Amino acid sequence: MSITLTPAALARVQRYLSETPDALGLRFGVTRTGCSGWQYIADLAKEQRDGDTVFEQDGVRVLVDALSLPIVAGTTIDLVQQRLGEQFVFRNPNAADECGCGESFTTDQSRIALV
Repeated sequence: MSITLTPAALARVQRYLSETPDALGLRFGVTRTGCSGWQYIADLAKEQRDGDTVFEQDGVRVLVDALSLPIVAGTTIDLVQQRLGEQFVFRNPNAADECGCGESFTTDQSRIALV
């Protein structure tokens, strides 16, 4: 399963990349944190690391590390307008629940084989 960017998210990432010519693409993954266990990480990738899986969509590379891949596989990344700003939103089929503040999520471990 791949990582997909909606047209709005794709356009925003393309703008980020055009402003940062040394970036290879978008690094997407998770880290252990928060009340539910996992938090998304999205940043510009400056290097490709051993174990990264690379997805490409319309010239934008999305790099995902091996630990994160089973947790985020199939995720759609969207960009939504909220009040005076915009925010990336992650639609992850592996997320079973989110914490009340929306900063972290948990997975159904029976569906995910962690590396």
